[in-house]
Amino acid sequence: MGKKTKYVILVGDGMGDFALEELGGRTPLEAARTPYMDRVAGGGIGLVKTIPAGMEPGSDVATMSLLGYDPTKYHTGRAPLEAASMGLSLSDGVVAFRMNLVTLRKKSEDEIIMVSHSCGEISTQEGRAIVEDLAKRLQHPGIQIHPGVAYRHILLWKDGPQRNHTIPPHDVLGQNMAGYLADERSKEVARMIRASWPLLENHPVNMERRKKGLPEANSIWLWGQGKAPSMPTFQEMFGLGGGVISAVDLLKGIGRCAGLNPIYVEGATGYLNTNYRGKVEAALEVLEKEDFVLVHLEAPDEAGHRGDVAEKIEAIEAFDSKIVGPMLEGLAPYEDYRVMVVSDHLTPIAKRTHTADPTPFAWCWKHQLEAGGAGKKFSERSAKEGGVVFDVGHQLIHHFLGPQ
Repeated sequence: MGKKTKYVILVGDGMGDFALEELGGRTPLEAARTPYMDRVAGGGIGLVKTIPAGMEPGSDVATMSLLGYDPTKYHTGRAPLEAASMGLSLSDGVVAFRMNLVTLRKKSEDEIIMVSHSCGEISTQEGRAIVEDLAKRLQHPGIQIHPGVAYRHILLWKDGPQRNHTIPPHDVLGQNMAGYLADERSKEVARMIRASWPLLENHPVNMERRKKGLPEANSIWLWGQGKAPSMPTFQEMFGLGGGVISAVDLLKGIGRCAGLNPIYVEGATGYLNTNYRGKVEAALEVLEKEDFVLVHLEAPDEAGHRGDVAEKIEAIEAFDSKIVGPMLEGLAPYEDYRVMVVSDHLTPIAKRTHTADPTPFAWCWKHQLEAGGAGKKFSERSAKEGGVVFDVGHQLIHHFLGPQ
């Protein structure tokens, strides 16, 4: 590849969106002030389809694509990737499930509303206390429960119901889930969900949250199931070592499966209050020894799921000023580097869930940044006007890592 080059991918989860009437026909990316992403876009901007046809849109599928792995070949489910990030080894026959702590409003057997997929952003300390108790009290043959971060946990199920119909809870916010919980296609998973209700109703954490008027973790929710994937390493595919930095177990798990080092950053939360500086410092530390790093910020996606326009703009601006800007500054001493900024998928405010639409990316080389000149707005509109479209998402990185 010529002179020694550092490669950096900066992912603003779910930044992409649709035009909104309340923003005068602009998207949150267009409304946000993003001078650093705009500088990167001056090097080149386009669209990439990270979600292959027929696959569920999500960060698991999208990140595999961004790292050069064909999801139709390597994706077995979201949960096994998160299990990998926790160092959990899946033996033959074990099915991993993502286990959310959620808030349901249970008015009757015919009306069970998904109020929050995250119990109103429950803390890791509270979530861990609940899940450690569930691991002891939720008795079922072949079940193991492992605490993760905040509302995101893992349930391993020996010979579990891999083919049960499951639904990501963030896709059904505000919807009545009574029909799903009575569906024959979800029978075994629904039975496990219901088994958690009496154990959680008067849990000390929930009683305290009840006093404070906070959403209670009154149910588990199982989804994203699968068995362990088998993938070549990033080193084997591209000849590069490196790391993945994210507050989200899913991303760290993909990194681990790809042979990349999943980096733990103290204070990384997945929300607006994450440790931005710590993520940047960790990324630059990786690049002192290796040549590739991916840095992921979850906050724009969370705002999209809540349908909060102002918070999504705030999250995008924080990504730009606290991740992209400091990374560009930190890369300056290197002989050569290339940076990509990308929204892994869209999480439109109007839909409050992920979509499979092509998503904007931009990249530039060091010499392009140093030359200065006008940037180009990093947005969906500019990406479309750029005329560059990767319809097969996992091919994007080959061009990113390729010759200038």
